[in-house]
Amino acid sequence: MDNFDMTVFNHRGGDYLTVGDARLYYEQLGAPDAPALVLLHGGLGHIETFNAITPHLAHRWRVIGIDSRGQGMSTLGSAPLTYERMQHDVERVIEHLALERVSLIGHSDGGIVALRMAASQAVTVDRLVTIGAHWALGENDPARVLYEGITAAKWSGLFAEDVARYEAINPQPDFARLLEAVRGMWLDDSEHGYPAASVGGITAPLLVVRGDRDRLVSRANALELVEQVPGAQLLNLALVDHSPHETHPQWLLPVVEAFLSQ
Repeated sequence: MDNFDMTVFNHRGGDYLTVGDARLYYEQLGAPDAPALVLLHGGLGHIETFNAITPHLAHRWRVIGIDSRGQGMSTLGSAPLTYERMQHDVERVIEHLALERVSLIGHSDGGIVALRMAASQAVTVDRLVTIGAHWALGENDPARVLYEGITAAKWSGLFAEDVARYEAINPQPDFARLLEAVRGMWLDDSEHGYPAASVGGITAPLLVVRGDRDRLVSRANALELVEQVPGAQLLNLALVDHSPHETHPQWLLPVVEAFLSQ
């Protein structure tokens, strides 16, 4: 059942959409007749990671949060996990909700999916905000080494609370399987992976957000993205790491709200 009177995601008031043999969980906040804003979370996360900013956004937008397949309360399904598949998942939810146009905020993996969506133009994207998102992963990108070395045990040691939350809410929890699927997606250099040169076809206004202490997405990577998309703007936040929407929402929100309202 849709909960339009809430201002934060809670993994209690949402709905499911079946896509293939996966079930995608989503929640909605704000007024149903307000402009649609879709939030796409980072890898191995869930929609509640946006809760530091949703109370502000839900006053002006119809906010839709989607748990990526295998994550949060969405099931993984049997098909290989790719950014292309996640892109199509989001497009299916938008189609299911009969949304003619949307704006997007995507963090990390969610930002990569959002870039693919804006480049493909399968749905009408009004405005796009990416936070800590690669447009491509070069052969010598430092993040590649981190991705290659990650294991379920290492991740669980670093982010024990996040893994516990996943195991508590996911209908079919199998973190080792999920980690391998996500790791494969992070290292996928095929056309099913990062948007790469296709970002040059993005026509929607784009705001690229990066924390200057982000160890995954380099300043050079963010600048390369901005330089390839006509009119794109860069917000590089000092003293901030990979997830400014969680750690420094008071710095991020004024710029994001102003950008989305233009």
